Amino acid sequence: MARGVHLTDHRNKGWFIVTRNGQLVHATGLSRTYTVGRREIPALRGVDFSINRGEFVVLLGPSGAGKTTTLNLVGGLDRPTGGSLSVAGEVVADGSVHAKESRLNALRREHLGFVFAEFHLLPTLSALENVQVPLIWADESGRDRAEALLCRVGLGHRLTHRPDELSGGEMQRVALARALINQPALLLADEPTANLDTNTRDEIFGLLRELSDEGLAILFATHDHELAERGDTVLRLSDGVIVHD
Repeated sequence: MARGVHLTDHRNKGWFIVTRNGQLVHATGLSRTYTVGRREIPALRGVDFSINRGEFVVLLGPSGAGKTTTLNLVGGLDRPTGGSLSVAGEVVADGSVHAKESRLNALRREHLGFVFAEFHLLPTLSALENVQVPLIWADESGRDRAEALLCRVGLGHRLTHRPDELSGGEMQRVALARALINQPALLLADEPTANLDTNTRDEIFGLLRELSDEGLAILFATHDHELAERGDTVLRLSDGVIVHD
């Protein structure tokens, strides 16, 4: 796929939905408290934020600040214990009322992509086959789209290579292509550059920046202050709260 081709143009997609005020994500008083034995551990304490289409939002903070918890809540992988959250027009949570798991599955399948610090590639599959894995549940092969995505992330020459034949940066590019295969409106990125050298980190982040400029909304968690400066919006998390300068 040529570099000028937009991968995330949802304007012609019937399934692309935003809330009435144009926000893709809207959270108010979002909280998550975990119970361990008799102890209650607050991981997120009543945060407010929103994400618009094509916006690159950076969650900045040290380990334990609440970054992964925020990503898991937005991605429907965990359920909040307080507050309200809407994602792509779906009310994920409103107080004690939560969306059904079937609705969350549809939300993830149709609107969200995920990429992590660990690549989570299947070792016996080629790069092309790994990118196609999410389409198993869509009952389609998507070979052409998977190949186009691998070309887009600079791996057109690595289609048949297995993970053990790829570098760390190449494996992260495969993971990114896999996250984009269902043409999501929002990419949730949990420290995807944490295990990469500086040059590869910058290449991956630059690619994400390009995708955001093309219309993909990104929620990117990091402890890297230098990367945070390259986002559109920075949410500084500390002990489960958003810290305002």
